[in-house]
Amino acid sequence: MILSVSRRTDIPNYYSDWFYNRIKEGFVYVRNPMNVHQISKINLAPEVVDCIIFWTKNPEPMLERLDELSDYKYYFQFTLTGYGKDMEYNVPHKKEKMIPIFQRLSEKIGNNKVIWRYDPIIFSKTYTPEYHLKAFEQIAGALQGYTNKCVISFVDVYTKNKKSMEAMGVYEPDKCALMDFSKKISEIAKANKITVASCAEKIDLSKCGIEHNCCIDKKLIEDIIGCKITVGKDKNQRPECGCVESVEIGTYNTCKNGCRYCYANESQDSVLKECSEYDLNSPLLCGVLTEEDKINERNVKSLEERQLSFFDL
Repeated sequence: MILSVSRRTDIPNYYSDWFYNRIKEGFVYVRNPMNVHQISKINLAPEVVDCIIFWTKNPEPMLERLDELSDYKYYFQFTLTGYGKDMEYNVPHKKEKMIPIFQRLSEKIGNNKVIWRYDPIIFSKTYTPEYHLKAFEQIAGALQGYTNKCVISFVDVYTKNKKSMEAMGVYEPDKCALMDFSKKISEIAKANKITVASCAEKIDLSKCGIEHNCCIDKKLIEDIIGCKITVGKDKNQRPECGCVESVEIGTYNTCKNGCRYCYANESQDSVLKECSEYDLNSPLLCGVLTEEDKINERNVKSLEERQLSFFDL
């Protein structure tokens, strides 16, 4: 099993104590967002967890306890952008705080296990292409040697973030301008020994030196765990997404980063309501069990290929 921690919320930043407790107890409950009374009990034993993928804007709360994950293999998707407090109001200062944290994490676990995400890229009167290129170059220079890969994406508009996008005056450049921008991003990254890939983008940027990316990446996971795995494409993601199947343990409406482009939160009020039920000792993230809830144990197992093929010899 590949564990996603988490596309829905920033567990490393706000709920790391809860996560470490779940690792210690060996299981977690996850409420189905489409059927709120359906709860899955997921086994977190090292024998069935092949790899953990952490998604975060600030992993600092986890750093001093990473030894508690010594029985697990993992890597981080670390989002680090050039946006200010107007866009990401709970994310600490990038130059003073977040870049040093990125560097510390890389030194602890290795630069191949920390993927830099510069996404989503939003174009507005404030955040122009020129602004992004300057910010990207500054961050790339600071992260040279601390990561091998950067993932970019252009903002998607969902029901949950549509009003916010409109209020910010977000616009979409024409294809020619977008290709020129992408080529410059690729060149900056290459100068800093970083490969750039795109996340779930319909547009083909290969001519710019940017390939399609898999955030939950079969090859990277195999490199990290040291063996082949049998896993298919995640059918629950968009057609453009190249990620393989994983088990998600996050909860919507619980991320407190305050990003204006967020698609995982309905509103600030919904976040406050959900977070009020946070209990670091609960099997559920920000929630309590009710009499109507039904708990089913999910059938999970290791994806490792136990038998060598001729081509592995």
